[in-house]
Amino acid sequence: MATTNSSLSSVSIISDFKEITKMRLSLSVVFSAIAGYLLGAETIDFGTIVLLAFGGYFMVGASNAYNQIIERDLDVLMDRTKNRPIPTGRISVNSAFALAVTFTILGIATLYIINPRTAMYGAISIFLYTSVYTPLKTKTPFSVFAGAIPGAIPFMLGWVAARDNFGIESGTLFAIQFFWQFPHFWAIGWFLFEDYKKGGFFMLPTGKRDKGTARQIIIYTIWTVLVSIIPVFGVTGDLKLSIVAAAIVFALGLVMIFYSLELFKKRTAQAAKQLMLASVAYITLLQIVYVADKFIR
Repeated sequence: MATTNSSLSSVSIISDFKEITKMRLSLSVVFSAIAGYLLGAETIDFGTIVLLAFGGYFMVGASNAYNQIIERDLDVLMDRTKNRPIPTGRISVNSAFALAVTFTILGIATLYIINPRTAMYGAISIFLYTSVYTPLKTKTPFSVFAGAIPGAIPFMLGWVAARDNFGIESGTLFAIQFFWQFPHFWAIGWFLFEDYKKGGFFMLPTGKRDKGTARQIIIYTIWTVLVSIIPVFGVTGDLKLSIVAAAIVFALGLVMIFYSLELFKKRTAQAAKQLMLASVAYITLLQIVYVADKFIR
């Protein structure tokens, strides 16, 4: 019986750790950072990849822990968040804060080993997510713009880790993920509209699930696709894309545009959820195509 209780306790601790650091989101950030590194690296160093993976996870894990501390009273009000570790009391605020501070220190220190510039962007990301994006969520739809900045850092962070500089290449990677954030998060804000309203969050640009919001989603989706194929024109320095790869990325983008148009036409939660899933597939496959194209070309 004691062994069973111990096993259940261990499972609970792991589950709570995964939830407070948002493991799935954190791993997607690590994936983006590694993709950026592979694009920028002239010689691949697996030690740097390991440091980037751990540093990236610490960075996002810290941001999410701070976020859940700040929003703990609002999380209780929403169905999607009321069972998180802090609202339920499974993790105390002090414990969560200790974890967040520890992860902040470990994240910045780990990224600093790669190079100071990478650590600086990691620190900026934590600051913007925690101190700008999180407080703005209950005040203005502008919060999505503020959140898009730290959200776009991981892809370019990998390039900075590889090259130790910020130029047109890393700027382009940043722009791709920056514009992508808008249709992605507005789609989430659409199908979780009623739940977000319980917590007082303003996520949609017009504040409503209307044609105005849907129209902006289409515009930003098109911008995302256009920015994503810019490297094929040879204007982004060492960041290059073959015609075949650009065609694949464009085709993937057309799928995302299709679902944004479907949302405009139907304006349903289901259509928004389909767009959200399409956006996740788009950014993941885009990064795979970019990396594969570099090594095949």
